[in-house]
Amino acid sequence: MGLFSKLFKGPEVDMEKSNANAKKMRQLFNQVVENGDNYKLVFGYTEDVSRYNYGFVHGSKTKIGNLIVGWNEESNTIVVVPTVPNLSDCGEPTFYQHDEILKAYRNKYPTDAFIIYPDKKGYVGINIYDWLDDESLYIYVSQEKEVAEFTEFFMQTFAKKK
Repeated sequence: MGLFSKLFKGPEVDMEKSNANAKKMRQLFNQVVENGDNYKLVFGYTEDVSRYNYGFVHGSKTKIGNLIVGWNEESNTIVVVPTVPNLSDCGEPTFYQHDEILKAYRNKYPTDAFIIYPDKKGYVGINIYDWLDDESLYIYVSQEKEVAEFTEFFMQTFAKKK
């Protein structure tokens, strides 16, 4: 029975690889965010869906953007840092201070995402999951505890502003 239970269990997280990527996330975040150690971190991603219609051919194309998302409960701030799945580099951070945003909420459909409108011109949608197995598209990191903590923080602090 032991062999069959392993076969049907599905993929398991390689915790050594996950922990190494969590350390890389921390290093990149601290490199671009002052006092980065004051933030808790979680991996997130954003999707940019573009639609096309060429006569009889319609469809959509999705671009995935990986994000290191940091949050600080004392300052009620979320920081989003764009990165790549292998964590070889990152972009500039964007800060979302609770008092400075227009509105924020958790969107359950079509995907579970945390939406922040900093103003009337744009928004960011942050998708966060416990673990995603596709290393070519997403950062390989297990983060069940972090997802729960971020969700609680976001819902108690940011989602009240709707």
